[in-house]
Amino acid sequence: MEKVFKLEKVDPLILLGYQDQNLKIIERHFPVQIIARGNQIKLIGPDAEVEQVENVLSELVFLANRNKTVTPEDVETVVHVVKAHTPVIEGTVEAEKTVSRSRELDEVILFTKRGFVKPRTPGQRRIVEAIRDYDIVVVIGPAGTGKTYLAVALAVAALKNKEVNKIVLARPAVEAGESLGYLPGDFREKIDPYLRPLYDALEEMLPRELIRKYMEQGVIEVIPLAYMRGRTLNNAFVILDEAQNATSLQMKMFLTRLGINSRAIINGDITQIDLPDKNNSGLLEIQEVLKDVEGIAFIYLDRQDVVRHRLVRDIIHAYDAYKK
Repeated sequence: MEKVFKLEKVDPLILLGYQDQNLKIIERHFPVQIIARGNQIKLIGPDAEVEQVENVLSELVFLANRNKTVTPEDVETVVHVVKAHTPVIEGTVEAEKTVSRSRELDEVILFTKRGFVKPRTPGQRRIVEAIRDYDIVVVIGPAGTGKTYLAVALAVAALKNKEVNKIVLARPAVEAGESLGYLPGDFREKIDPYLRPLYDALEEMLPRELIRKYMEQGVIEVIPLAYMRGRTLNNAFVILDEAQNATSLQMKMFLTRLGINSRAIINGDITQIDLPDKNNSGLLEIQEVLKDVEGIAFIYLDRQDVVRHRLVRDIIHAYDAYKK
């Protein structure tokens, strides 16, 4: 089969990549010759494979228009998704699967080297919807509900889409039954274990070399909450993780750091407060203080939103029952 795919309402340079690198990736996966000329792409090869390549290009056009960029990792992921489905006839079960795949891609927040990130539970979908409509989103839920992972994915997607210029990830450095003083090393080495979950989430989304480059340039910051005092953050996506361990004063300080064109996600689990005085938790307080403030959304997750091992859900349920 010989077929021409026309590029309409999309920048060919974004879709094709530097020196047509994105097309070369596609050719490695399909026995199809791909020839790009202006806004037309000629496909030559077996019928079924040409149809699949056409599907890949259609999905990449969608990504190019939404993200204003198409990376080699994006191409690999779309190829993987398309190859998992065979050509279909309209009205068949396979056709319904293809429609389902298209809807699945509509939910994608970010494409990574390991696949794509998308909301996996109703609660996570509410978070994604809220961050589109509100400047501050407060997410309260138990461990294992993907609060940190999803927040970091949304931040990286916003940076990638040029909606913000930087990402700031912050956590309170609060001891959980152990003393910082007994940990080895200087202050930075003592504080890094508290920030490690944020680094881990970042490394799932971006190559380490790029993370290092962004951190050197100040595009990405991973800091203890106390380091935010006195700053004004413009054009930034700010995340406060483990917010149940922020004191009332720290929470107020954090909330008043936001500048022009900035948004924030505040994550926490009110069942795991490690402060000496649990009633001093800023996360507990803002539920009452800010409940009527326009522009702030509160999202509550429960054990049905747990996305870790199934036992995590059962453990949370067991603890809830025991406390009752």
